[in-house]
Amino acid sequence: MLIRSAKSDDLNELLQLSAALPPGMTSMPFEKGTWVKKLEAIDASLKESPDPTQERVYLLVMEDLNSGRIVGTAGVVAGVGLTRPFYNYKLSKDFKVSEALGIKVTSNLLNLVNDFMGETELVSLFLLPEFRAKYAGQMLSRCRFLFMSDFPERFSEVVFAEIRGWLDESEKSPFWEHLGRKFFNLPFARADFISAVNGSQFISDLMPRFPVYLELLPEQAVSVLGKPHTEAAPAKRLLEQEGFKYNGTIDIFDAGPVMECRRDDIASMRNSRSMELRSLSSAVLSEEEGDALCMVSNCELANYRLTLAPVKLLEGGGIVLSPTAAKLIEVEPGDHVRILEIRMSKDDA
Repeated sequence: MLIRSAKSDDLNELLQLSAALPPGMTSMPFEKGTWVKKLEAIDASLKESPDPTQERVYLLVMEDLNSGRIVGTAGVVAGVGLTRPFYNYKLSKDFKVSEALGIKVTSNLLNLVNDFMGETELVSLFLLPEFRAKYAGQMLSRCRFLFMSDFPERFSEVVFAEIRGWLDESEKSPFWEHLGRKFFNLPFARADFISAVNGSQFISDLMPRFPVYLELLPEQAVSVLGKPHTEAAPAKRLLEQEGFKYNGTIDIFDAGPVMECRRDDIASMRNSRSMELRSLSSAVLSEEEGDALCMVSNCELANYRLTLAPVKLLEGGGIVLSPTAAKLIEVEPGDHVRILEIRMSKDDA
């Protein structure tokens, strides 16, 4: 598999991929005009210098080498909320005491917030089911952290990801049905689509500004707060392995958990290493012949490429790659690459 930056020529394939997405993935709507704008933003982000006052969009795609098809995506957005408001609900408590009655009451509240303004969001993680083989999902999830390690100046100190929330067997969100729909009078999928295509101004216009008391909501809505969709649970577990945590912030549409972590605490970013490619092997390296199975990036922003390959680790630093892997990510001896060990070969001996 090859992972690379998305480009304008990928428009039709990405649009087709959008058609296969489940409800709730608002960063990849099945709408051509939105994709055209997104690819333009990605191209500009790769060409322009970092700017803390501007939103930057990056999208990595997984390409199947046998068919040449795009089979998966993983994105990163820097400077969230700087172009348009970005809203979440934050869970909190309110404690009141009546000394006259001798009563103490603790209420649970949802507050509409935009706490992540200017932060970095992980988006658009999707892999076609037929390509969810060994390492593929892990590679797609973790490639974003290599990208951020290669260009840390482009990303904030706080990184977060919205996980799709729980839907019932009819693909309805209990949270939306009992709260959001009361104010918007729209089906969940339609409101989600409008937010993705037209922005979130309608949320600002119509959503109540006052706290929502959970005690006034039915149990069906309260029970799904912070609960991931069944298909999104593996993505949540991968983030937890990286050090991400759920701190009581949820999506305003489906109540999915928002996972967050400080950039410097993300495991894959701490463990990745910049290395010199010292030489190429005389033939293809097998997993048994390599010292480690690694994700390897070429560290080139304008032509970012990454693959999974066995490598030999040299004493004193540096690595050896096979000619095939080096050609795939377009590097040669003397270039610097970044590696992240997926496993050490000796561990599976």
